Amino acid sequence: MKFAVKSLFNSSALRGSLSRNPGLTRNPAGGGLRRSWPLLAGALLLAGLAGAQITYGKLNLAGQQVDSIGLYGAEYVNTDVVGKLVDVVRDGSVMRITGLGHTLLLPIDLDQERATTDFNTVQIDTQRLPGQAATWFNGSVYLPMSTLARGLGARYEQGQLTLVQPELLGVSSRAGQDSDRLVLDLSRDVSLTDEARGSRVVVRLRGVKGEARKYTTRGAFVPSAEVSRDGDDLILSVPITAASGYRVYKVVRPGGTRVVLDLGPGISRSSPAILERITRPLIVLDPVKLAGIGRDPTLDVARRAAELLTKAGWQVQITRDTASALSQNQKALLARESDVYLALDLGRLPGSPRSGVTVYEGTGRSPSQLVNSVRVGTALPYSSLVVGDTGGTRRLSELLRGELKGGKITAGQGTLSRVNTLSEAPQAALLLEIGWASNSQDLANLGVERRLQALSVAVARSVATYLTARANNNANMTASTNAAGAGQ
Repeated sequence: MKFAVKSLFNSSALRGSLSRNPGLTRNPAGGGLRRSWPLLAGALLLAGLAGAQITYGKLNLAGQQVDSIGLYGAEYVNTDVVGKLVDVVRDGSVMRITGLGHTLLLPIDLDQERATTDFNTVQIDTQRLPGQAATWFNGSVYLPMSTLARGLGARYEQGQLTLVQPELLGVSSRAGQDSDRLVLDLSRDVSLTDEARGSRVVVRLRGVKGEARKYTTRGAFVPSAEVSRDGDDLILSVPITAASGYRVYKVVRPGGTRVVLDLGPGISRSSPAILERITRPLIVLDPVKLAGIGRDPTLDVARRAAELLTKAGWQVQITRDTASALSQNQKALLARESDVYLALDLGRLPGSPRSGVTVYEGTGRSPSQLVNSVRVGTALPYSSLVVGDTGGTRRLSELLRGELKGGKITAGQGTLSRVNTLSEAPQAALLLEIGWASNSQDLANLGVERRLQALSVAVARSVATYLTARANNNANMTASTNAAGAGQ
């Protein structure tokens, strides 16, 4: 009974009842009412008949059954309950509600009856209009469901507030001079994450319904896009080159939300340095120069592979050209910055009967303490983003030998422990021996266009496949972190 009394004392109906009943007067000393509790109960009954109704009920709040109250016919819910759906913060005499892409500012009206009318001005995003306000009840702030539904773009009827199902309504694009734009129209605002994974930008839209399909555009920087499903989420995937940057943002409108992706060289790249190792990996090709054989097959293969990789958007650096070459110290420094280091060489040992192609993996300790600590399992967390264990080198070796086999080139497998640049490289590092200088058949093969092209394609495909898989695996770690933050 005390619960209802406290609330009714704040109502204008009860104040009117007290003033009309000469038998109920306040104690001048501030001690409450002079009459007994039976008379007070009668006054409360009269107040209820006069329209000061407070009822208790249940509300289906976006699928969850919660307690609600009725104030003068308007349905209200405690801020703690609403706070499980959206963010609710009290700022002095105003309640700030943010969520689903909208911001509501509701004044707290101490007069419960007046709060349920259009007397107060509420703000929904940037629009100010008359509406039901927040109010106090039993020591807590309560929010009006009609105003809340209107501000969040939800459907509401007495006893039920339903959010619009997030759904992909359409995809459109626009080509620009230095960037292209892709627009996804959604039925309402949702949480999303975006990241660059190798040669693609991936945007995850959480809990969105939509059709999985591929799109083509007229843009030079976003020629295509793919929408796929991953459980309850919708995934947008768009190709990106090393020369382009991107940005993703949302535009929330009364009838829904637009997710906008701008991509191209006109968009500046910005990411933490540690993520640059994932989003812009460095491929170093080190063709060893060998004099006296009449041609330069290692440089030829390196150039062809670099051209294929660069066209696909990867960042490649070759340690020499026909006229100049980096010093050993410069090559070691570049190897330390690499994500893939691949030396190309010819076997040479006077009088050796050996021939053919061999893929070598480096063994032994590295000059870098960090590299060694990662490989023996004592490094700090996330060190694998910049330093890989020997598993990366082994995986690249398997990919390279597989691609060579696909090009009808059989490659052997070996290990080397005295190649300084291999041990300096913090990630995957291999030496590809494309033949033997002492073998006439090998040298003849390296003069054949088809052979050189097969070697180049094998190098390019294996490196691209390895780096794409590595980017996807590393991105899973950052994506899970983003997902945890988005759910709060």
